[in-house]
Amino acid sequence: MASYREIQSAVRAEKVKLWLGWAAGIGIAAIIASATRNIAVVSVITQVLLVVVFLLLTFTVFRMTTALNRKADRARAEVLGDD
Repeated sequence: MASYREIQSAVRAEKVKLWLGWAAGIGIAAIIASATRNIAVVSVITQVLLVVVFLLLTFTVFRMTTALNRKADRARAEVLGDD
């Protein structure tokens, strides 16, 4: 059985990966929106998609972070015997 510290470290690493992925996704979407800024119709479509992508990525990363927090809490309760 893994110790609580090992689980906590793994959860923290996964959270960092999630948020870095979120930042990279938002950065890529912003670059694409900036590249299409001067094309009238495509710019509007791109900006709408940027908002949708931002909302979906944010929702997903918060759900995944919450799931990781629950996993860490279960491991803590198991280690401390707080069943």
